[in-house]
Amino acid sequence: HSRRKVLVFVISVISLATVFGAIMYLVEGPENGFTSIPRGVYWSIVTMATVGFGDIVPHTPLGQAITTVIIIIGYGIIAVPTGIFTAAMVSGRDRSQRLGCERCGLDEHAHDSRYCRRCGDRLMSGTTESTQ
Repeated sequence: HSRRKVLVFVISVISLATVFGAIMYLVEGPENGFTSIPRGVYWSIVTMATVGFGDIVPHTPLGQAITTVIIIIGYGIIAVPTGIFTAAMVSGRDRSQRLGCERCGLDEHAHDSRYCRRCGDRLMSGTTESTQ
């Protein structure tokens, strides 16, 4: 499920970089360093990644406004995969901690539980015991 999310995310980023690169080529033109669409795509990727080498910079007010939008999108591009990765990690941790109580079989314990909430039996190490 998370692989599909990552694939959609990567395709979206590539599409955005291509569209914004082409737009910047049209807005800024060769006289401002945007000599081709691939060069504009390169600039778009560098800007979205918030690297900003400074080798190509927009000079027109419209190009600078578009740059501002791309920078804001870049912050989201950093945040989205972090959220996907974190959700996958938490989901995996929750699955590994749902083994339940050996005595009564209840498997709905908080991740830091040490004792079964139904029968009071001590939960075995490695099931739902705290990892702190």
